[in-house]
Order: sequence, then structure tokens, then C-alpha cells
Amino acid sequence: MAPRAYWKGYLKLSLVSCPIALYPATSSSERISFNRINKKTGNRLKQQQVDAETGDPVEKEDIGRGYEIGKGQYLQIEDDELEKIRIESTHTLEIDSFVPRSEIDDRYLDSPYYIAPTEKVGQEAFAVIRDAIREKGMVALGRVVVSRREYVVMLEAFDKGLLAATLRYSDEVRDQAAYFEDIPDLKLPAEMKQLAAHIVDTKASHFDPTKFIDHYETALVEILRAKQAGRVVEVPKDEPSPHRVINLMDALRASIGAETKKKPAAPGTKVRAGGGAKRKTGR
Repeated sequence: MAPRAYWKGYLKLSLVSCPIALYPATSSSERISFNRINKKTGNRLKQQQVDAETGDPVEKEDIGRGYEIGKGQYLQIEDDELEKIRIESTHTLEIDSFVPRSEIDDRYLDSPYYIAPTEKVGQEAFAVIRDAIREKGMVALGRVVVSRREYVVMLEAFDKGLLAATLRYSDEVRDQAAYFEDIPDLKLPAEMKQLAAHIVDTKASHFDPTKFIDHYETALVEILRAKQAGRVVEVPKDEPSPHRVINLMDALRASIGAETKKKPAAPGTKVRAGGGAKRKTGR
């Protein structure tokens, strides 16, 4: 089945434009989800809107929006009032500028989307825009209106299409100073840094997302299978808590020994305690 578009419109760069569609690049549909049920009857429950003060059910036509201006005080706003400030949707994602990817802090990245042309007549224009982005080695920034809200979007060439990511606004990203202000500036011993660097080297690898397993999801599947088959669900044993580090240097040295057992050094290579590798010369 063809993927369902999240948004359809036009991609525009100056006077060049083409019809496109945005598709969510991620999905959580594979995750196990649960419904709330009546444990006595096994029937699914329905949600009901209830007045927080009176406890009485509220009919659909009486449900509105309110902005809290004080404890228990709300400023009501009607749908027609929201319509008056509705941002005009041009159904166009217009590229405003190009910036180096390295200048965009990853904290601003929100949701990823794939962008593809929707009509054959616009494929050439789409390819021109895509290749211009790729060849310049930059990313494009534009704006798009989806469901009344305006989003800043970052575009980069990806495979045969474009990868888009909505960006958070500056007031949505928290400044790190308040979280890191109590971390002191420490001058670490050179040997300690060498030992840590050696551990990093022994664990060096390449990113492969297929190696990461959602252990919680796997355990849920096993529980459901066991219950469905009428088997007793076994409670997993608690993992032992990690030992508290008393001497950091000793812990680093012990870590090197543990990692060396997992990943033997290359033939003819002898690992030193200081973190370096000494190769036999044969003399």
C-alpha cells in the first residue's frame, strides 16, 4: 500500500516550483500499546469528560477551550476567535535561505519527514532543487503551515529525495547553563585521560541501528505470548547494581583488562597500562 502523505503542496525555490508530499519518516505503530478495560467484564472502557469540580459528565457541545490565568480561573476562547488569527496556508514550502548543516544545533531538530514529488511533470524541477542542495553541501531552510501552525523546516538531500526536519523555535530550547553550572572545571591527570581514551578506542565501532534492541518491548512480547499460551510468566531477576567507584584510576585500569578480554589485541601487539599499544619489533 502506498504511504499516506502527511501534507501536500509545492516546494518552491525562487521561481522554480514542483508539487510535493511530506511523509512521516518515523513510526511508533510497531510498539505494543494497551487499551484500558473493565477487569470484571473484560470490556474496553470509553473516556468521558467530567467537570473537575462538580463531577458531572459534560456534553460534547459544552466542551470549549480555556487559558489558565490563575488557580482555577480560565480565559475562554472560541473557535471563531482562533479562526481570526489563523495563519494563511499557501500550501507552499518556500526555501528562504541556505546554511551550513554544522551551524544547526541538534537540540532544534524535531520531527523528520521524507519529501518526494507527486507528479511526473514536476520531477525535473524537484531534481534541480535536490541536486542544488546536495552539491552546495548545505541545508535549506523554509517555512510551511500545517494544521494552522507554522513550522520552520530544514531540508537536506537524502537518497533520491529530500529529508525534512521541523525545527523548534528558540524559546522551546532550554539553555544548558542552569544544568551544568555546578560541574567544576577539573584538571585531570594525563595518565587518567590516556586510560579513558584507550577504553574508547577498544569500543570504537560504526553506527548500526539494527544492533540496538528494545529490551522492554521484547519482554512485553514474551509476556503476552506466555499469557496467551497459558504459561506462567517468569519474573526476570534483578540486575546487580554497579559497584560504586572508590578509586577512579583502579577502575579505569580494571576496565582496560575487561575490555581486552572481550576484544583481544591484534597479533604482535602488547597493551600497556598507560593506554598505548606497543608493537613487537622482533629484535
